[in-house]
Amino acid sequence: MNKTHLYSLSAVAILLSSTAVAQDKSKNKKDENIGTEVVNVVRPYEATISDAFKVRETPNLSDEDNAQKKNINYSINSFPVASTFVPEKGKAADVEKDPRLAAFNNYALFGLGNYLNLRGELFLTKKISETDYLAGMVNFFSSEGGIKDQILDDYFSKAAIDLTYGSKREKFNWNIDLGFQNQVTNWYGLPVKDLDFTNFDASGIDEEQQYKSVFVGGKMEFNNSPLASIDLKYKYFWDAFDSKENRFYIKPKIETALGEQDITVNLVMDYVSTDYEVFQTKYKETNRQMNFGVEPSIAFQDETYSLQLGAGLFFNDSQLKGKKDNAFYIYPQVKASFNLVDNLLIAYTGAEGGLKQNSYADFVAENPFITPGNAILPTSEQYNIYLGLKGKLDNTISYNIRGSYKSEDDKAFFMSSAYSGGTTALGYQYGNSFDLTYSNLKTLSFFGELRFDFEKNVTMGVNGTFSHYTTDLTEAWNMPTAKVGADIQIEITDKWFAGTEVYFVGERKDLFRNGTVVDPTDPGFISNPVIKTLESYVDWNLKLGYRPSKHWTLFLNGNNLLNKNYESWNNFKVQGVQVMGGAMYKFDM
Repeated sequence: MNKTHLYSLSAVAILLSSTAVAQDKSKNKKDENIGTEVVNVVRPYEATISDAFKVRETPNLSDEDNAQKKNINYSINSFPVASTFVPEKGKAADVEKDPRLAAFNNYALFGLGNYLNLRGELFLTKKISETDYLAGMVNFFSSEGGIKDQILDDYFSKAAIDLTYGSKREKFNWNIDLGFQNQVTNWYGLPVKDLDFTNFDASGIDEEQQYKSVFVGGKMEFNNSPLASIDLKYKYFWDAFDSKENRFYIKPKIETALGEQDITVNLVMDYVSTDYEVFQTKYKETNRQMNFGVEPSIAFQDETYSLQLGAGLFFNDSQLKGKKDNAFYIYPQVKASFNLVDNLLIAYTGAEGGLKQNSYADFVAENPFITPGNAILPTSEQYNIYLGLKGKLDNTISYNIRGSYKSEDDKAFFMSSAYSGGTTALGYQYGNSFDLTYSNLKTLSFFGELRFDFEKNVTMGVNGTFSHYTTDLTEAWNMPTAKVGADIQIEITDKWFAGTEVYFVGERKDLFRNGTVVDPTDPGFISNPVIKTLESYVDWNLKLGYRPSKHWTLFLNGNNLLNKNYESWNNFKVQGVQVMGGAMYKFDM
């Protein structure tokens, strides 16, 4: 490192489009924020079901939206969620997206499916006073596994508890959040296509991994003050192999005005320290990354355009494998949008960048089959230059198309670990886990989306992202070149509702390496690595719901209905058809 990255600022801009299906729809509200693919639906605060915790899992440490006492931002996930190893953990809003859910402050949900998939959720909230409230959520999901032709156990479970205490006052709002999460998974993906495991004795393999985390965080928002808000969070994360990680960030935000122009200054201090137990030599290896950043910007806008001029200045202080280093970065943060035809045609462009703090916990959230002991480095997004058009074709159809070119340094790629099995091998050393490798990455991508909103009863959409990668590595490991998705949500009657989603993921590349076959002249050399192509796949999901009364909702969900045991990661197949039925009870206390 020890270098300064200076990238020229170019014009940029705002974002997004689409239709958001949330508890409250604000269809007629103009979105004048500059951003990327976010629809903001704003209403006065009430502690309702999808407010506290946004009815979601335990937040990642990088989550900035943990406050309950503020305007609620709903984001469109332009790409549907996969039927991963087990069905994605449910959320009440996924079961029922009807506004009637907001009429109650509490709910309990239970679901049971094949593969002995079990799901449970309980959300409770209580108004303590005119200004204060308390909320809590417990959720659980588990599966006994049973994926075809697996030698190792593919059991999975995940449980989380979240608590929030918040207050909304005249001059400021605040909340404090506490949480705990426990996740059990197994490295079940043996490389059976590359090695003969016919007579393999798996009884000696301990393939189980367990992740746990606790966090405390909070947010304060101030009215009529230059200090607009402060976000902070501490998270402690550990696994079954004595890996330990501490993560802390604090993010103050300052807002003021210079004449008619708004000035914003975002500050950030983000620290992560990851300790691994190196089993072979029994010593501790520490990775430490400290990022300091300041992001000043000034905004100009009227009815026809919006322009934000800014920059990001970051300093990274690093300690990796006992070696210390530091670097200073400067990034463009410029955005612009132009209302060419009165909200029917909006052009937007921008050049943005930043320093992203990575962590072991974040990588586990993305790929739970990761190998313990990987180096943790921040990713420098040098620039992301984009140009797009968005708007409406008529009152019911909105569109968004965009082309972008992004450059990243120290981009993290997942790559299958080398097979090094033996009598002393650990449970993840049989080619059944994933290492991290870092390299530069340049991505040219094109995105398009159409959203249809037919009054209140039917919403649907289709979207696709197509990417071309350039990297110093042999391949952009595990990066798909195409993603296409479509979804439909239908309110059939007051009592019946349904929805379906289908998506396509293109081919990805990975690598098989046999660490037991080495070059005698170079013991550290792994011979004959083989590039593996993971086939593209299509996943189709369906849901059906019935409301026998205002308190009860019955649901039936089907995932991966094409019954394809495709590989979400190399050698890690997913379950086939997954069917789950259950009920949700909504109530007030």
